[in-house]
Order: sequence, then C-alpha cells, then structure tokens
Amino acid sequence: MATLVDDVNSTSTAVKMAPSTLDLFMLTFNAAKNFINVAVFASHLHTAFQQNGTALPDLVVFSLQEFAPMSYSFIGGYFLSPYFARYEEALNIAATRYTSSGASASSSDDTITVQPIAAPLVRPYTLVRSRNVGMTGIMLFARNPESILRVEEAEVGFGAAEMGNKGAVALRVLYEGKAADGGKKTTELTFVATHLAAMEWNLPRRNANWAAIMRSMTFENPDNILSPKKHALSAAGEGQADGAGEEGVHLLHDDHHEQSLALQQRLQDISVFKPTSHLFVGGDLNYRISTTSPPPMATFPSLDPESEHFYSHFFPLDQLTRERLAGRTLHGMSEAEVKFPPTYKYEVLPVDDTRLKVDGVEDVPWFFAPHRYPSWTDRILFLDVPGWAKEKSKIDVKTYQAMPVVRSSDHRAVYLRAAVPLLTEDELAPTGAVQASGTSDPRLVLPVAIDPEAWERRAAARRKEVLAGWSMFLWSTKEGALVLATLLAVGAGAWWFSQ
Repeated sequence: MATLVDDVNSTSTAVKMAPSTLDLFMLTFNAAKNFINVAVFASHLHTAFQQNGTALPDLVVFSLQEFAPMSYSFIGGYFLSPYFARYEEALNIAATRYTSSGASASSSDDTITVQPIAAPLVRPYTLVRSRNVGMTGIMLFARNPESILRVEEAEVGFGAAEMGNKGAVALRVLYEGKAADGGKKTTELTFVATHLAAMEWNLPRRNANWAAIMRSMTFENPDNILSPKKHALSAAGEGQADGAGEEGVHLLHDDHHEQSLALQQRLQDISVFKPTSHLFVGGDLNYRISTTSPPPMATFPSLDPESEHFYSHFFPLDQLTRERLAGRTLHGMSEAEVKFPPTYKYEVLPVDDTRLKVDGVEDVPWFFAPHRYPSWTDRILFLDVPGWAKEKSKIDVKTYQAMPVVRSSDHRAVYLRAAVPLLTEDELAPTGAVQASGTSDPRLVLPVAIDPEAWERRAAARRKEVLAGWSMFLWSTKEGALVLATLLAVGAGAWWFSQ
C-alpha cells in the first residue's frame, strides 16, 4: 500500500533540481587613453555590486577600450602594467568594502561618508589573465582562481593595416563550480572585448569589423587544421588518377564527406561560435542613432522622463538593434532591455565644490557634446542557451546598467550581471538531428568562412604595431624625448672623445 511518504518521495524525484549557475559580472569601458581615478571607479563598482546581488560575483570580466595611449598599447608589456593595475586595485577596493560593510547594510544606508582609498591587504579577487590587442584589453578576475581550469586566448586587429588601434581580444575559460547535487560541474565561457569603427557614417565598417571577428579571431591556428586536409585531398586525387574504379571513387567520396564534416566542426570549435560554450561580447561597439553628424540646434535626448525628448524615445533609432535583428551584425546574440541613457559622447563641466558628494565621490556635471548625436555605443550582448540544450535553462540577467559619468572619459561604463547556467559540453552539444535541421544558428553554421591565414596575418600586423609603437613613443612622449636626448648626448660625447 502506498503511503504519504512514498507519494512525497515520488514527487520530489520527479521534480528536477534547478541547474546551478555562476554569478557573472561583465563591464565595458572606453577610458579615452587615460588612467582611471581608482577611488572613483571603486566607488562606482561598489554601487554596481549592490544592484540585485546578495554576494560578490564569481567571475568579473573587464572589457576595456582605449585603456592606454596608442604607443604604450602597441609596445605592450611593461608600459601597460600601470594601466591594468589600476583596474585591479579598484575592483579589490570595491569588493573589500562590499564584504566588510555587508550588502544589505550598504544598500539601506543613505549617509554620506568618505571611504578609505588604501588597497586592501587581502584581495577578494585574483587576476587570472589580462590580454590586449592594441588599445583594446580584457581582464578576467575570479573569486576562486582554482575554479578556472583552462584559459585560451584569441585576437584580431581591424585598424589600419590590420593593426590594433581597433580590434578584438577574447578569452575562453573552462570554469568549475558546484552542481545542484553538491558535486562539481564545469562549463565553458567565451568573453570578447572589442572596439569597432567610429563615426556616424561608418555603419558598414562596423558590420565588417564584426565579420572580421567571426572570420579571423580563432583560438587555434586554422592552418594547423586545414593543412592536413589539403594533403589528404591531394592524395585522394592521385588515387583517382591511378584508376581506383567506380566503387573506389564512391568510397572516397563518402570518406571525403565525413572528413569535411569533421573539418567544419573543428573550425566551428575554434571560432567565437563554439556550440558548447557560452558567449559574451562587450565593448565600444560604436553603433549610433544616426548616419550623419547632428546639425546646429539638433534635438538631443533628455534625462527628464516627462519630456517628449526623453532618451528612451530615441532608442528605436539605435543602429545596433536594427542591424542585429536584420542579421547583419552580432548574429544570433541577445541583449537585455536597455534602460540607461546614451553612453556617449559626454563633456564635463569644471569642478564644483558645492555639489553633493556621495562616499567622497563627486556627482560630475556634464552635457552632451554638440558635434555627436548621443548614442548607446557601449554594450554587452550574449548568446543565450540554445533550444536543443538538454537543460532547459536560460541566462538570467540580473542587472544591465550604466555607471555615472566620470571626468577621465567621454563614455559611461556599462555593466551586466547575470546568472549563467553551469552546463557541460555534453548538455550544450547539438544532436545530429539538430545539425541536419538547416537552422541558421551561428553555433551550427558560421555566418562567414574562417580565414586560414588569420594567424599569419595577425603576426605580420603585430610586427607593424611594435615598430609603430616605438616610433610614436620616441617622437611623441616625454619619455621618448628623454631617450632621444640621451642617445644624442652619448653620440656627441663619443664623437668628441674620438677626435
């Protein structure tokens, strides 16, 4: 006879446990080639952590554009360390303050206080990897660095001569977290930081930049995959020429078809659209609300909700949304509802000591630059869990918001906080039926073909960057002028002693 306990047990086993998630915080910021003010940035990060969060995020990703001067960015290494270090310091100050004060206490406390700026002794976040292509950088932080089992890198430049004054850099991470049953579970995430072409009229170039990301930014050299295939085809051709017979030709054809499918899958896996990886793209995407610059006395968005020109009324003009829905850019990707004001282009007013300061940080007075239409240039998009996934879960966006205006940049930073399902490779992998269905999902069929010479072209562009970087450093910086003066003095001294 069935008992009440039996009924309860059968019901509980029938209900699947909700999939476990990782707490992700991703931020994009165009720093206008300036150092950030660590105290200000930390204060804004602290406020962001309080939005719809009860604990610190598991992973933090910074997508940075123009985060350092071009000469330093092209040279790299030592010259970029001070710029990356300030973001790391700001993050850990914000995180330490969050954990020490408590989220609930902080969110309910409206008092104005001045917080200490000293870097914390114990750092809540560990920098797992930082990487740049030219002036575009990416930083990956983890609360528990041991949760990161693997990191892969990819990059592409699409500036002048394919250099990195504009470009994209990516990290692919294998993350291990706790499963719903208390065990361990892994999931893979791909993060792309990018800076697309500027100017209102440059819409086709922006779309072409995205195509370059799909075509040339790979996590393995595609030539290593394609070269063996070329040799195999060559050998097969020789076999047919030797007269393998009709049956042999059919067998070769079937074999080639299977090899071709396997090759396509390998190329798909090294692209940004790997079927078994979550994908997030953040950056200064530079899409505007007009293809021309504003005329004198043009109507600009207002922050007044009662105004007929409230900024939300301008969002239907957004190029990114239109181009994405038309399938011309950011293929297959999703974006949370944009409720924040335009993020570009700002001009700040002089410091006003009478203005209210919260946590010691100034509320910066500003106005929209009159020569650019205010636009939502800074965005973060994601590829949601596919419908064929075994776990029927989606990425749950908690917050998608812009930070306040800062004095060091004409952009506002934008951040996304989301709960990302921990789905394994097996759970995300498409079945054979799905692959044969003809769907246009970019995880199944790439919108563009992979460039087999992508890595070779990038290596050539990198050599140009180093040469250009040192040239700009020597002729356009104080440090470079000092080096030239020293070399000139040494040369003159050597000549004088030789006489």
